[in-house]
Amino acid sequence: MIRAVLMAAVLMVAGATAAAASEMVERSGAVLQGLDKITARVSAIEVDVGTTARFGSLLITLRACREAPPIDPPEAAAFLEIKEVKPDEGPELVFSGWMFASSPALSALENPIYDVWVTGCRDAAKK
Repeated sequence: MIRAVLMAAVLMVAGATAAAASEMVERSGAVLQGLDKITARVSAIEVDVGTTARFGSLLITLRACREAPPIDPPEAAAFLEIKEVKPDEGPELVFSGWMFASSPALSALENPIYDVWVTGCRDAAKK
């Protein structure tokens, strides 16, 4: 009985999350933060959908950025592909997936030198 109630609650939350994700607004760019752990420098990185930005030895390609409408709690999600370029080697894919502004640890880049996380989405007109 308790298991059935818990399963029903999980399905309701999953359904609400899926509905909320489908209502998110597409944006043309994202604002990211990058941390160089060696120098302790934090950098703001702006990237448009379909383009690639460089941060240290990382190549960050933004595939999509979505944010919640203004009437909902703030949330931004970006689909990123991150490649690391090492000397004398080709780029190696080190991250591919959605990153969420409200939960940066949920889907994080694991790299000994750099951290990258999403702070929000933007439209090209808001540069």
